Amino acid sequence: MRGKILPLLALLALFSCKQESEDESTHAREFITTNPDPKPLSPKESITRFQLPPGYRIELVASEPMVQEPVAIAWDANGAMYVVQMNTYMKDANATEEYEPTSRIMRLEDTDNDGRMDKVSIFIDNLVLPRTVLPVGDEVLVTITNEQHVWSYKDTNGDGVADEKKIAFKNPAIDSRNLEHQNGGFYWNLDNWIYPSRDNLRYKYKNGKLIADTLVDNMIGQWGLTADNYGKLFYSEAGPGLPAVQIQQMPAYGALNFRDQYTEDFTLLWPVIGNVDAQGGPRALREDSTLIRFTSGAGQSIFRGDRLPENMVGDYFIPEPVGRVIKRGKVINRNGKIIIEPAYKEVDWLASSDMNFRPINTYTGPDGCFYIVDMYHGIIQEGEWTPPESYLGKKIVELGLDKNKGMGRIYRVVHKNFKPDRTKPNMLNQPVTELVQYLSHPNGWWRDMAQQTIIVRNDKSVVPQLKEVAIQNPSHLARIHALWTLEGLEALDKETLVNALADTSAHVRKSAVWASELFIQQNDAEVISHLGKLIHDSSADVRIQLMLSLRSSDLAQAQQIVKELLLANPENELMQFSYKAFEETKVRAEAELALLKNLSPADRALVSKGATHYKQFCSNCHGMNGKGIIMGNDPMPAPPLVGSPRVTGDKIALIQLMLMGLQGPVDGKEYPNIMPPMAGSTDEYLASVLSYIRNSSDLGNKASVITEAEVKEVRSFTKHMPPGGTTLRSLEIGKLGRAENKNWDAKR
Repeated sequence: MRGKILPLLALLALFSCKQESEDESTHAREFITTNPDPKPLSPKESITRFQLPPGYRIELVASEPMVQEPVAIAWDANGAMYVVQMNTYMKDANATEEYEPTSRIMRLEDTDNDGRMDKVSIFIDNLVLPRTVLPVGDEVLVTITNEQHVWSYKDTNGDGVADEKKIAFKNPAIDSRNLEHQNGGFYWNLDNWIYPSRDNLRYKYKNGKLIADTLVDNMIGQWGLTADNYGKLFYSEAGPGLPAVQIQQMPAYGALNFRDQYTEDFTLLWPVIGNVDAQGGPRALREDSTLIRFTSGAGQSIFRGDRLPENMVGDYFIPEPVGRVIKRGKVINRNGKIIIEPAYKEVDWLASSDMNFRPINTYTGPDGCFYIVDMYHGIIQEGEWTPPESYLGKKIVELGLDKNKGMGRIYRVVHKNFKPDRTKPNMLNQPVTELVQYLSHPNGWWRDMAQQTIIVRNDKSVVPQLKEVAIQNPSHLARIHALWTLEGLEALDKETLVNALADTSAHVRKSAVWASELFIQQNDAEVISHLGKLIHDSSADVRIQLMLSLRSSDLAQAQQIVKELLLANPENELMQFSYKAFEETKVRAEAELALLKNLSPADRALVSKGATHYKQFCSNCHGMNGKGIIMGNDPMPAPPLVGSPRVTGDKIALIQLMLMGLQGPVDGKEYPNIMPPMAGSTDEYLASVLSYIRNSSDLGNKASVITEAEVKEVRSFTKHMPPGGTTLRSLEIGKLGRAENKNWDAKR
């Protein structure tokens, strides 16, 4: 009888999937208006303004006054939601009182299990623009603007308010970058490292503290960070309008991007209302005033839930708050190389005709559904880009967008064929032996949280149970999570690892190669011998991971495997390009070291500091190597710095350019981005960045350093120049000399 039932179920499942596909194929864009009304709408009204594929609908989870200016959310292991609020963000075009310590993190609960939050408490008050929240066990890790500490908060008496605060990771350095370019993500990944969206660090959680590890390159993601079911991270970079970056290999192996890692049409947006408040102005818009391409993509997520159509699982979703859309991409694996293609033609997965809809983060929730954080805010561009005389500054006043504040919504996307899972998590109160079952849960949120909670508990009594799951569980996802949970408990043994290396699932084999790096670092010849058996593995992903994991080993045995892999896979673009980049990185490091040796110790320290600042901020538009960023057929967001006479030439003009910003054509070319004024940065910061770009082997530039005193002196008379981003003509006039600064207005 069982043999008859299974084919019937398979047929029904096939029909269901086909029906879903047919329904979604009718998804079309309905353009509403070129000039939308900026008046705020109630949540109920706003929900009616969404356009989604057939079968999908929006449900409200929370709204003002319960939440205000939400920018990120996270759930703890018992299902409580923590909402990050930037209460002081852009109250007006001048960013008035933006850094006042009055922002909050709220704690929300759904006590009657109806899917709507009904209980709220101020978990943390009096913060300066909090950025990230990550519940870990009974703690909540938090980062805030302008700081590089990671704080841990705890509610010890159960009233929903944090009453214990300590530093989980100490870094007293001030983060002087614009708030849009500071870290905007904190993600506990499958490999048990916690990754920020930016910079060159990752962290391991140990006994309430974070232990940092330095990465090869600075990651240049901005707001948001996500991963797929197999631990592959996906970043995005809003500044130059890149909807997906650093998606080919893990950060530990260095930055790596391809020009064609997403198709040209994936960069195109299809809003349903005019986007006249785009920072790029009319040149960024179509004739109907809709945004052509990404300008502020952020808050991306890979859907990993189980209560929406199966064809959503593994897809890439990225909001565009200026376009008021969320784009959906299909993640394609071509011989190990990742390429993202749009899921629909000339229509986005979600679009709103509500002008105040500002989607800035997305998540898979504990209920298996898709969550959207809507800041619901009039102004969505940071103050450095909204001076009064700018296009956007004028539009803000004209439309009254500065009046639309103090609101915010959190939505759930559901589907007619599925019901949200109302099972309430209770992992903080369950013994670890009961948590193991969740490693095979169909919803990725449950698998991740179970793995994390077991590791945080650090209860080794569960190790035998985990080994059994890693070897025998029918779910390949459960086997992967069990493997990494053992790794996190420092209990991964050779027998379990070797079994995983021979698993029938390529996904498990790849994870096993990845997890074997602990043994590789210990020069374990036995494990490396087993790894050598995978040189001709049927999966390109396994072979690529083998090369990545072994290439830094000093053992001849490991290097021989890498050599054979490269010879056996001459057509594998990712493998060959990654290894070439790895070798070039070593050469560049040696060249940089040689260049620094010719500088005095003080200048060397200045340039080194500038290299860090440049890679954290300036590279967003100018590129890591200073050659600019290629964006398909579009112009670069900013001019290249390599060989630029403005970089290696007159110091005064270069310092003034940094202080005052730059707009307008450069060498006859128009660029979509403006160079924001950096006058708010310290003299030391500016001196270090300018000294680096004048003395970088990557950029091929060699000129004298710029000192802190020189920046200070130029700043003293640059204040006489007109405010706002200058033009090159203005800078030429500004070069006339320090003595003539009082005559600036006459010369203008």
